Amino acid sequence: MSRILYGHSFSSYTWKALIPLYEKGLDFEFRILDDAHPEHWEQLRAHWKRGQMPVLDDGGHGVAESSIIIEYLDIAYPETLRMIPDDREAALKVRLLDRVFDCHLEASFQAAVSEYIPFITETPDPVRVERARATLSSIYPWLESVLPEDGWACGGEFSMADCSGAPALFYADWTQPIPDECKKLKAYRARLLAHPSVARCVEDARPYRAYFPLGAPDRD
Repeated sequence: MSRILYGHSFSSYTWKALIPLYEKGLDFEFRILDDAHPEHWEQLRAHWKRGQMPVLDDGGHGVAESSIIIEYLDIAYPETLRMIPDDREAALKVRLLDRVFDCHLEASFQAAVSEYIPFITETPDPVRVERARATLSSIYPWLESVLPEDGWACGGEFSMADCSGAPALFYADWTQPIPDECKKLKAYRARLLAHPSVARCVEDARPYRAYFPLGAPDRD
């Protein structure tokens, strides 16, 4: 197999790299990063010494960071469904929402979750957890104001914004539930989770839900 993705099925940033691979219909081998496969970690670090997932090995060419993986796939396989539009103004909107999902939702729910991971923090700090949840609560109304009534984050075409929005909203809502008044945002999350490439990630991650330190809700 010329393409290999290193990651974990429960990792939100791994989802973000998996979704465009599924959308584009590209064959690849998935190598899980866990204690049972130390050799996979070694292989990943050969491409990215920071040792962070996900990493794509495309025929010996290593690509790190989920947004860069998506951009790389658009460049390397131009005949496939594009995740970033050619129109520069439209591309800016996609990249903006990609950054919002990563920097405001991903970073916030991960900050809350990290407080309950023993090898990171011995005792959870409730102030840090509430601060992270407050950040999520503050960004939800903004997303509600910019999302369309239907379709995807930036209009009719599924894009990089949706690749990042799917895992970000999946776990953010587990950490700080989206309020009922954010009807468009809740509906958008539901559309994402029903989309085939995202639904596949949800199902593949289901066996690992016990890992979620805040307690995975009995839904989704």
